[in-house]
Amino acid sequence: MQRNLATNKIIARLCLLLTLLGSSAPADERVLPTLQSINPSYYHRLEPDALGRPLHIVVKLPPGYGKNQHKGYPVIYLLDGGAIFPMLAGYYNYLVLQDTVPEAMLVALSYGSNDFEHGNHRSTDYTAPTDQREYWGGAATFQQVLKTDLFPLIESQYRADPGRRVLFGQSIGGQFVLFTALTEPDLFWGRVASNPALHRNLDFFLQRHSSQRIGNARLFVASASDHVPVCTRLSNRARITRHKCSKVCICASPIPESAGNLDG
Repeated sequence: MQRNLATNKIIARLCLLLTLLGSSAPADERVLPTLQSINPSYYHRLEPDALGRPLHIVVKLPPGYGKNQHKGYPVIYLLDGGAIFPMLAGYYNYLVLQDTVPEAMLVALSYGSNDFEHGNHRSTDYTAPTDQREYWGGAATFQQVLKTDLFPLIESQYRADPGRRVLFGQSIGGQFVLFTALTEPDLFWGRVASNPALHRNLDFFLQRHSSQRIGNARLFVASASDHVPVCTRLSNRARITRHKCSKVCICASPIPESAGNLDG
């Protein structure tokens, strides 16, 4: 009985505290300008005809962007940007402050939702075809959208260097990174595929899909420790087709097994 009374008193005090906080001065809606890791950032709503649905684009400019009006910058395109951008922007901010990495633009590609019902089509847009999922297989269309809609937007409105595009993707986002490397290897200067989910269509990624030759493209593939066999097969294939990518780095890292199962 005494324990219940003590618990009730604590709950009552918390309710009173929350009531007092709620009745204080109204919140200032100008949140984004106070987040130095994200600013300056700009929003664009992209409406590609090929998709028939919008993409939400957020562009973060480097600290020195306004100081040199003639300098072009590398651009890092972030798949699943609605989730990845808030995290990576913070790390990037400190790395730049410490002169650990060069300045670059961050471009987040976001669906504005975590689920298909509200517009998240990553399971279609980021994937090569497979017999196991009828809604997979839209990677070729999505890649075309990057070329005809996104790149012209970014490279016409900002001082983005077309010769230094970098693509980052995690899980099936990593699958799309590898899809672009196989089908249009010169589309990006650098690629990072983090724990790419290939378990439903691995055979596609073990085949040759382009005869293009490029000079300085980089590809980095990080695989979870439980996915090392897939990583090894990719590594062996990369050695065979190394003429298409001058620097291929594939490694195994202790990413949790669950991190590779966000495949829709």
